[in-house]
Amino acid sequence: MQEIIIVAAAATLGNLLIGWDSSTIAGGMGYIKREFKLDPTVEGMIVSTSFFTGTIVTIFSGKVSDMIGRRPMLIGSSIMFFLSGLAMLWAPNVAFIVFSRLLDGIGIALAVTITPVYISEIAPPEIRGLLNTLPQFSCSLGMFLAYIWMFSMSLLESPSWRAMLGVVSIPSVAYFFLVVFFLPESPPWLVSKSRISEARKVLQRIRGQEDVSGELALLAEGMNPGGESTIIEEYIITPAGSTEQISNMESAKDCIKLYGPNQGVSMIAHPISNVHGGGSILALSRQGSLAGQATPGLKDPIVNLFGSMHESDHHHHHHHDLAAQSIDQGSFGTHHDNLQAPLLSRQGSSVVDRSRFYKRSSSMRGSNGNLAAQGETATKATNIGGGWQLAYKAVDGKKEGGFQRLYLHADPSIGAGSQHGSFVGNSGTDLQLALERGESFQAAALVSQSVLALNKDNTIKPEAVANKGSGWGALLEPGVKRALIVGIGLQALQQAAGINGFLYYAPQILEEAGVGALLSSFGITETSASLLVNVIITFSMLPCIALSMKLMDIAGRRALLLNTIPILIVSLTVLVLRDSFPMISIVNAAVTATCVIVYESIFCMGFGVIPNIICAEIFPTSVRGICISICALTFWISTLIVTSSFPFLLHQIGLTGVFSLFVCGCLISWVFVYTKVPETKGMPLEVIIEFFTIGAKPGADPATMAS
Repeated sequence: MQEIIIVAAAATLGNLLIGWDSSTIAGGMGYIKREFKLDPTVEGMIVSTSFFTGTIVTIFSGKVSDMIGRRPMLIGSSIMFFLSGLAMLWAPNVAFIVFSRLLDGIGIALAVTITPVYISEIAPPEIRGLLNTLPQFSCSLGMFLAYIWMFSMSLLESPSWRAMLGVVSIPSVAYFFLVVFFLPESPPWLVSKSRISEARKVLQRIRGQEDVSGELALLAEGMNPGGESTIIEEYIITPAGSTEQISNMESAKDCIKLYGPNQGVSMIAHPISNVHGGGSILALSRQGSLAGQATPGLKDPIVNLFGSMHESDHHHHHHHDLAAQSIDQGSFGTHHDNLQAPLLSRQGSSVVDRSRFYKRSSSMRGSNGNLAAQGETATKATNIGGGWQLAYKAVDGKKEGGFQRLYLHADPSIGAGSQHGSFVGNSGTDLQLALERGESFQAAALVSQSVLALNKDNTIKPEAVANKGSGWGALLEPGVKRALIVGIGLQALQQAAGINGFLYYAPQILEEAGVGALLSSFGITETSASLLVNVIITFSMLPCIALSMKLMDIAGRRALLLNTIPILIVSLTVLVLRDSFPMISIVNAAVTATCVIVYESIFCMGFGVIPNIICAEIFPTSVRGICISICALTFWISTLIVTSSFPFLLHQIGLTGVFSLFVCGCLISWVFVYTKVPETKGMPLEVIIEFFTIGAKPGADPATMAS
């Protein structure tokens, strides 16, 4: 995992620069005002220039990143930060400052929009949440370091704002070199452009293993979510351990052979038409949907569907246990099979019509043409993370392209025909042992048509992998539309919860409460005092974000939001009500400061970071860039509305009134998350996308879909 963590951390350097930038401009504005004797209009223009350019750049950045790749966008970002720092260092007049802010806005927009997408696309499902919390951590660290820098500069005789703001050029050089020489391009993007061999090299590097054929097959499948055609099926699965066992199984009616990607037979599956047992996904989704019918229109069925997925994992102690084990008893052939290698070598095979699937002989041909050792027929279905496996089944013995893909999820609570205890445990090896002992287990599968079509010589047609539906029209597909509602809603509500009003006006709020006066009794100036308060606030964010990183893949995104928003409501309510109670000034200052610190820290833990994480997870690869742009645009516009209307509202209804509005924003946010936002922790991106397309069918109720 080390390589992937270093790559993700390097990618978030841009976010560190964003944090640095927002803090230095907030702190440096006072000095610029004094030097150029600015009126409020010009001051507003300097601060908001980066907003406006950011908004415009965001509109195009996603589409462009879908065209030219994620990496060039990050390189562009580092160059913009470098140039903006140089312009600030030299700035002889206001026009130059505005120009510097314009470049800066481009750098910010690219880093904000592209980093989460990039990290989501390279991260394994088990730690995707953790890695995607890094940008927020980076940003807060940047703010913290910048405030320390500003504070120490403010203690000088004549502080130079040019040095304060221009120093951003130094880390941006490091950012540039890291992106250019160290960061790989994202594998899903490479696959979407049919650059399979490059994608393989990148995967081998960041996964630290030779054989990445399974993940490549998964990325290819992810280009084309099944959509309307996806169905949920339930199977009892038995390992295809020996040839005799396979022939015994073949005599059974209705059983299906499942092939791992580019591998031989890996498992035998019996479809279950009638599901009993409370632990299965279908049973759970039925319960979920019944609960959904009891409160019509309240919870989106998709929330129940995702929820039932995670429910079935609760019998296990943790996701990682299942994920750690692929269903694997020794693979065959060589490790170099690529997407052009035979998916199934039908050497010596004949199609058995009666049982409607490929019969395999025990001799298998590896992609190098040598016969694999006799009897080594047990192979693996590829483990794709979060306890999911990717396998294929041949449809009606068709020769060409007759494949369905299955995203399988073992249900650890039900061992069909085995002791119940064998799946419960925290080592993951139990699943492995169960298969080795020839026990079977129950699994649910998302079944849809595979994109991998076969040529006459059993190799995969590469054009099947190429990207379909990457235009604007693809945004109208039901799954994408539903995902957009979740993404746009989260981004708009994040601003409605009031964070930007807070960040920009916290110094003013604290000053009114007399925090500055309190600190100036220690003998530092009011300006330095407010900077020092910001050092404390940003410092207290860091452990909260660290905790959030830890919880993101364990508790999950949805749970974090549902549990942190109420804390925001409490701290805002205290700020609203504090004027109603007579308090001595020192207590008032302490209460206000505590509320501000709690609000900002808890915000960073949940609402600050999760919208970007979820937005980077729920869209199909082909339109991920465009969709992220739309969500980011929502974010910028909402930010613009909040920050520009804040002074006006402050004047009209006072601080207490504004905070009351933020309380309403938080309440609406909580309801939205509860009803609309599914839990995506630990699931492969391709499976998440598939779920959205299923859930988006008209009248999609999991119970009816299951039947």
